[in-house]
Amino acid sequence: MGGADRAVSVGIQDGRIAVLAAYAQPPPAARTVTLGDDEVLLPGLVDTHVHVNEPGRTEWEGFASATAAAAAGGVTTIVDMPLNSVPPTTTVEHLRVKQDVARGQVVVDVGFWGGAVPDNLADLEPLHRAGVFGFKCFLLDSGVEEFGHLEPEAFARAMQETARLDALMVVHAEDGTFIDQSALDGVRYAGFLASRPRAAEEAAIRLVLDRARATGGRAHVVHLSSAGAVPMLRAARAEGVDVSVETCPHYLTFDAEHIGDGATELKCCPPIREAANREALWAALAAGDVDLVVSDHSPCTADLKQSGGGDFGAAWGGIASVQLGLPAVWTGAHERGRSLAEVVHWMATAPADRCGLAHKGRIAVGADADLVRFAPDEEFTVDVARLRHRNPVSAYAGRRLRGVVRATWLRGVPVDDTPRGRLLERGRR
Repeated sequence: MGGADRAVSVGIQDGRIAVLAAYAQPPPAARTVTLGDDEVLLPGLVDTHVHVNEPGRTEWEGFASATAAAAAGGVTTIVDMPLNSVPPTTTVEHLRVKQDVARGQVVVDVGFWGGAVPDNLADLEPLHRAGVFGFKCFLLDSGVEEFGHLEPEAFARAMQETARLDALMVVHAEDGTFIDQSALDGVRYAGFLASRPRAAEEAAIRLVLDRARATGGRAHVVHLSSAGAVPMLRAARAEGVDVSVETCPHYLTFDAEHIGDGATELKCCPPIREAANREALWAALAAGDVDLVVSDHSPCTADLKQSGGGDFGAAWGGIASVQLGLPAVWTGAHERGRSLAEVVHWMATAPADRCGLAHKGRIAVGADADLVRFAPDEEFTVDVARLRHRNPVSAYAGRRLRGVVRATWLRGVPVDDTPRGRLLERGRR
């Protein structure tokens, strides 16, 4: 609460936090919940990078399964990426299709990103007015044909438009000219890592910074894997460039040296890099140079993940982790002497603030009573069969993690499989 651990009583009325009182003097209430001695109360996490994939690829995931997994992991708000659904969220009509499908299925709150693709510049303002939280684009092939990437000139035009709208441009920052397909070597992870070098990320991030600087626009770099980009991000922000950056639990947990050949459950783009790079990402988080941590929950069917029998060139890239982000990050943070309050900032408050959800991600009077009962010292081994996302594939299978979510509340109501979640729009509560 307020970036620090405090002992308080939280009073809830009409779905919002109405009062924060001394722990020994709780306000009058019709019902009281008392935490156990081994539990703490956290604000619901805000995961602004989730691929729900419905409609069109619902066999990969869907609103019911994705939001159930989110709630089980202490996430009470997700923002859905504009791909890999069919249709992608690149027009208002497509946004309405997605909202119609989601309505009546979601157990947590759901917002939507719009997409910026080569042929929809004129659609950005209508989508912005319709309440999307910003626009996602790719600077190289997205992996799905219905969501094209922006070449530098098209990206410059899109950034000019989002700057005019004061909309956030969310960028998958890899430069395709640095991708070396010839380095791929079947099941060898080393070949896959070599095929997507740090230079690809760093060149693309340099372009993002140049365009944000030139337009005065707001930019956000998704899933940073290369810590080598941190100095240029830090310098740009010191100049006043409005840019933020996220990393993901898998980049903070795994390292290339311990990824076995054929372990395509750990394939993602950009790739998981070396242990020294992972530690540099942790240092950047602690220093405030990386702003937030979100899942990049990107599931698919088991056969796509195992395509080619462990061939890193053939398998789908993406890690399903919306249910496991909190314990994964808390495990790593605890090992490095970081606090749970810092984790809450990275995974709840900071993502909420960046996308304009000031009433989410915090325990404060007036905020939504989205809350999590968390046992920070309890450990568990990840059992894929107990995860709520649709397909039984997880990079974390068999891993020992610290921290258990015991209950989740959305606007003061315990979350179960009843679809009480709301569809969110930017600027509206």
